[in-house]
Amino acid sequence: MTAGAPFDPKIECMDPEARHDLQEQRLRDLVDRLLSTDNPQGARLREIGVMRGTDVRLDEIHLLPTITKQDLWDHYPFGLRIAPEEDVVCVHGSSGTGGRPTLIPYTANDVEVWSEVMARALKGAGASSRSIVHNAYGYGLFTGGLGVHHGGLKLGAAVVPMSGGMTERQVRLIHDLRPDVLCCTPSYALRLAEDLDPDNSIEVGVFGAEPWTEEMRREIEARLGIRALDIYGLSEVIGPGVACESLDSEGLLNIAEDHFYPETVDGELVFTTLTKTGMPLLRYRTGDVATLHGPAGQRTLRRMSKLKGRKDDMLVIRGVNVFPTEIEAVVLEHAGPHYLIVEDRRTPIARLHVAVESAEDVAPRLTTNLRERLGVTCQVHVLAPGRLPRTEVGKAQRLARWTRGQAPVDGLS
Repeated sequence: MTAGAPFDPKIECMDPEARHDLQEQRLRDLVDRLLSTDNPQGARLREIGVMRGTDVRLDEIHLLPTITKQDLWDHYPFGLRIAPEEDVVCVHGSSGTGGRPTLIPYTANDVEVWSEVMARALKGAGASSRSIVHNAYGYGLFTGGLGVHHGGLKLGAAVVPMSGGMTERQVRLIHDLRPDVLCCTPSYALRLAEDLDPDNSIEVGVFGAEPWTEEMRREIEARLGIRALDIYGLSEVIGPGVACESLDSEGLLNIAEDHFYPETVDGELVFTTLTKTGMPLLRYRTGDVATLHGPAGQRTLRRMSKLKGRKDDMLVIRGVNVFPTEIEAVVLEHAGPHYLIVEDRRTPIARLHVAVESAEDVAPRLTTNLRERLGVTCQVHVLAPGRLPRTEVGKAQRLARWTRGQAPVDGLS
């Protein structure tokens, strides 16, 4: 395993002033491209008096209009596309809230950008052209599997395209092929840890697609005997590779900011896709909550924190704002990594239930520590190990909202 050297030192270690100039030129090019079409983003720019790219400066990007997922839904499927239809080479996306689809068209240029930033992510995690990357992210419309696949091939590594599920087969191939890199969700890494031998070949894991805490990182590292790194992305921006930890980034994620210009607005991450050509987005409000930080290590790229959560996942219990990741941090101090948070909305005054697995009665201590950390009382339910469902495919369901009918898990009342 290499030391996580940059994939492209000329860009990743660029002088910050030179990068600023590059970002500003790319921003102006983006604005010109949006204005040259009848794209709604171009119309919004004209409404505030922006008529050409040279009318904007990077330092004043906060004055430009934002775009949201609602805009993508309102112009479904491809109303925000600016590339000609014949230039689209693939489509990715997700189901979105309430099953409303979010679809993103990619050009060959977009796939190349995606491959590049994912190769950076894997190289920063210590992978090389000699690596074997066991890829257990789902393949298909979801961007996770194919994003890692593109980046691994760009790096020259050997990619094992397992996709999600079929855990017994996953364990067999890890044993037989002896990969040094594992890519999947952090919850699925814990599922694999239940069956993998302690002396497995994996040296580093690149885990994303769901928020996870430092406590979860320690749990994964202890169970698998690896270094666990976080990766961030979303299909609207490019997919995984928007930002990723490297071995020397001190627990924060290096942002590929030459392609995706980052801001925060009231704690929410906002990205501008400077180089995308299929469906570029100017100041896209992601709904993800994190903080931005300066560079560290070899790279001069700005960094972002691990996600605190999503704005729409924030719970308001008796006037107190609570993120599921805050609950996870306390749960993992007392119980196993499998848990379920239940927001009980059957009455006007909401209640929080937390179901955990443990062979011991951890309810009194966990109830006290949750109250001290959150400022609200949670009803803790201790289940026998193995009682909560395991995630085989996709993102772990850590939060359930209970409005009527049967409880999301046995034992709640």
